[in-house]
Amino acid sequence: MDIYTLTNGNGLTARITDFGARIVSLLVPDRNGNLCDIVLGFDNLDDYLPQNNLSDFGALIGRYANRIGNGRFTLDGQTYQLPQNNGPHCLHGGPTGWQYARFQLVECSPRSLTLQLLSPDGDNGFPGNVRVQVVYTLGNDNSLDISYRAVTDAPTVINITNHSYFNLSGDPNRDILDHILAINADRYTPIDNTSIPLGPLECVEGTPLDFRSPKPIGRDIMKPHPQLVNGSGFDHNYVLNACGDISIPAARLESPTSGIVMDLFTTEPGVQLYTGNFLDGTVVGKRGIVYGRRSAVCLETQKFPDSPNHQWPNSDATLLPGQEFRSRTRFCFSTC
Repeated sequence: MDIYTLTNGNGLTARITDFGARIVSLLVPDRNGNLCDIVLGFDNLDDYLPQNNLSDFGALIGRYANRIGNGRFTLDGQTYQLPQNNGPHCLHGGPTGWQYARFQLVECSPRSLTLQLLSPDGDNGFPGNVRVQVVYTLGNDNSLDISYRAVTDAPTVINITNHSYFNLSGDPNRDILDHILAINADRYTPIDNTSIPLGPLECVEGTPLDFRSPKPIGRDIMKPHPQLVNGSGFDHNYVLNACGDISIPAARLESPTSGIVMDLFTTEPGVQLYTGNFLDGTVVGKRGIVYGRRSAVCLETQKFPDSPNHQWPNSDATLLPGQEFRSRTRFCFSTC
């Protein structure tokens, strides 16, 4: 495995490994100009290997990020059965998804890295040979831009995201319940007790899932709402009002401790808010820190979970030969 270091000259530094195209560290200046590593992970590459830790820390997730119900979908009249690695469901592309594949280097410069992967027909049960390419770019505005492209030689489904676990305080000994979060979404996809969407979209208004106005993540997380019970906290897909317009903010996260602010922009229709509900203190990460419950928050831009089995607008995950999958997400950092 190799690690590539990108820097923009303002201190923003990203270290990325070709194993799972993972972001292994992301150094961002805090309000005092000190560099903070704001993503969870490991100090040693060996710790990322699945025989040592089954983790998605910082990884590119594919072929299908999030869950597919019962590990099954039908495309062009043919039903495909996928591995069921999350209860009865297929999660994050299966047990040997792209987060555990070694990507090939295409191009590297001081501020940009391009990696690619060929996912063969039948990879974790998915049809079609898929070639995917990801480009990481650091901007002068202290932004991290992640762009994805993919093509296939047979009809398939695809949904790609980055699964970084953020703690903007720079100290995973602290939980993220004091982080201030805003999500530009009026609706979300409610889930059952196995985290599969029930079907109809619901309004966030009047529920603890309403982040249209900034609020601490911990303010409502313990409320006895059925959706928080089903997700063991926040583990829900939000239907973004931006509708794929990357110029419109999708979410904003702020640490009152460090003053670091992260603004999120994306071409994807949804974002999964996950508050580290299943981090249970069994994983020892960077600097020997034990990652406890809610020591990080994920904002995974995506098609909606289980989209191949639903008819949601703007969330068709089908990719056909001759088409090109394109997706782009920007994380912009500042301080307050």
